[in-house]
Amino acid sequence: MMANRSKMSTKRKFVADGVFYAELNELLTRELAEDGYAGVEVRTTPHRTEIIIRATKTQNVLGEKGQRIRELTSVVQKRFDFADGAVELYAERVQNRGLCAQAQAESLKFKLLAGLAVRRACYGVVRFVMEASAKGCEVIVSGKLRGQRAKAMKFGDGYMIKTGHAGQVYTDIAVRHVAMRQGMIGIKVSIMLPHDPKGVNGPKIPLDDVVTILEPKEEPSPESILQAQQAAEQAAAAAQQAALQQQLLAQQQAAAAPPAVDPNMSAGF
Repeated sequence: MMANRSKMSTKRKFVADGVFYAELNELLTRELAEDGYAGVEVRTTPHRTEIIIRATKTQNVLGEKGQRIRELTSVVQKRFDFADGAVELYAERVQNRGLCAQAQAESLKFKLLAGLAVRRACYGVVRFVMEASAKGCEVIVSGKLRGQRAKAMKFGDGYMIKTGHAGQVYTDIAVRHVAMRQGMIGIKVSIMLPHDPKGVNGPKIPLDDVVTILEPKEEPSPESILQAQQAAEQAAAAAQQAALQQQLLAQQQAAAAPPAVDPNMSAGF
């Protein structure tokens, strides 16, 4: 499938790339759920395809002596018809898991499966996210939480933008399904990322409605400007006077010097 990409039309290539990413993400989500899987990035070069797996527990993803990552590489290579050595998998640690919605959704999923109360688990996730310098957090849990009647519970804190371009850039969203004994429960975690000029913990683009008022510059008073001009004029006049004195001194020294004697005249020629 991926081997014949060079012969595809542009439209089919984009569709094939999307299907490849979706299937790969689903595989890694199921396989690496307990290792804090937090997304995948596919980088395609002319010679090979690099797949970077983001996770909180990278050592578990790599496995003992790199065995697990080699197994995953082999599975991906056989499923998508890659040539030998044409695909490589790498594991990258999530810098701040408190700002990663997928990691927090997986964490909440395993808390609920362990039997923790819904309110306590959700408030724990919200508090952890807000302590990680997030601007806002929202957790929605829906399903048969208690009793036979299904309902939805919403837990939130801070500031959350859901619409417009800022909602797409600043909001990290993850959805997970938890197979509980009483039925399926849906989890949705939304995190409003902070603004980061370096682009490490959040987007570089500042929010449109954030206005920064700078301190006004101190304007010099007319008296200080006048004093500075007078001082500059006095310095220029003093420099001109010193130059004239140097010139007069040089002329006096030249006039007082004895006339030069021609050596031929002194020899009598």
